[in-house]
Amino acid sequence: MELDYDNIRKQSAIPKASSMIETFRAIGYSLETAIADIIDNSISAGAKNIRLNRFWRGGKSIITIGDDGCGMNNEELVQALCPGGQNPLDDRSATDLGRFGLGLKTASFSQCRKLSVISRKEGYSPVYWSWDLDYIAQSDKWELIQWIPDEFKHALDDKKSGTIVIWTDLDRVVPPETSETNQNAQEKFSHSLDRVKRHLEMTFHRFLENKSITIFWGEHPIEPWNPFCTDEPATQNRPEESIGLGSGAKMKGYILPHRNQFSSEAAYKRAEGINGWSAQQGFYVYRGNRLLLAGDWLGLFRKEEHYKLVRIQIDLPNTLDFDWQIDIKKSKAYPPSKCLEQLRSYANEVRSAGCEVYRHRGRILKQKAGVCFQPLWLEKKKDNKWSFVVNRDHDMIKHIKKMAEVKPEQAIETLLKFIEEAIPTETIYIDKAQNDAEQKQPYSDMDTNLVKSMLATMYENQLAQGMSDVQAKAYLKSIEPFNYYEDIIDEL
Repeated sequence: MELDYDNIRKQSAIPKASSMIETFRAIGYSLETAIADIIDNSISAGAKNIRLNRFWRGGKSIITIGDDGCGMNNEELVQALCPGGQNPLDDRSATDLGRFGLGLKTASFSQCRKLSVISRKEGYSPVYWSWDLDYIAQSDKWELIQWIPDEFKHALDDKKSGTIVIWTDLDRVVPPETSETNQNAQEKFSHSLDRVKRHLEMTFHRFLENKSITIFWGEHPIEPWNPFCTDEPATQNRPEESIGLGSGAKMKGYILPHRNQFSSEAAYKRAEGINGWSAQQGFYVYRGNRLLLAGDWLGLFRKEEHYKLVRIQIDLPNTLDFDWQIDIKKSKAYPPSKCLEQLRSYANEVRSAGCEVYRHRGRILKQKAGVCFQPLWLEKKKDNKWSFVVNRDHDMIKHIKKMAEVKPEQAIETLLKFIEEAIPTETIYIDKAQNDAEQKQPYSDMDTNLVKSMLATMYENQLAQGMSDVQAKAYLKSIEPFNYYEDIIDEL
């Protein structure tokens, strides 16, 4: 039933400016997601060069994000600074990285108490306005003030167009009372911004790779970080698959090389990413070439060590923002329920292949020219218990047996060395995490006659060396694995 609004009584319910601004501050941006949101605006404005500067001044430190985009005249700047200045339901161009009309404001308020913007549109003089949260707290009015730090008033005088976003009173980054000489606070500030740099390398890596933009960190351009290591020869590409019918969404899986197969140790360390190998596994959700969500299984799986080489990219058009529940911070995504089974099925295939790479340390275990692969260790399952045993049919084991006839000590040492090096720790880890069956307890099915024979020999040796019966038995009970067989030792 449609309501007849003309005949319904109305009452104005304008939110208090001071309360609403503080609510904006609590949306949950981190410093890195907040700065990335500002850069989105620069890209949408057609910027080719974006420059991030930070000025350490203790509690009066400043962060600026400037660009050479199309800029704004006075009316456009005021509109851009108005919360909700754009309707999220409006159609956007495919390259528009915004949606809610809140990013510039909420991202900035989450980090600072003064947001200043100076902008210049071609053919216009520079203009500037600021949101000052201290003024709003006093006045409780939705009013901009025409103020900007003096050092930036002429920053665009020699530019054809561009915009600079200036954050001052960085109370969420540096406590206001912090002294400029506080070394610990300066190091913390520097560390926080180093994380920002790495986040930008990842979030905008496609733009940086195709050179559509350059992001300067001070005077130096930052390098892209591609999570899929596409320049590594051993990286495995999986077939691309469309998500749903006609949605325009698609996904493609990658299996990164095992550490042994990376081109260099430096390349392996860089591929680890900002959060570490295990944390970076999962889906990478892009929208308009911009990375929204990095390393997340979208609630479909847990993060486990043996899947750490698996990364799957998902590309979404911005027409699916609501279907995928993209949040204001552009750091969360929730796939529609109708896509979950397809995502799970595709991911299971990629995860299975990635698990094999991890299990076998990057080696491809295939039959070549009629010769079968010979593992040194074999996986054994019995009575719903699993364990690993040395492959006694292995040609090397046969060779060591022959060696023992001539050089027994050398043969034993050689065997021990190879067994130590080849313990299948990664496969054991996977089986322990995945297998419903239980791991067999050590020595639970050991031939006791073999144990009795060995104990008898060692017992006689200790007596021959002058130990008493009690001392010899106590000695044997202190040796692994004979500590499991105290009853047999007592019978000696």
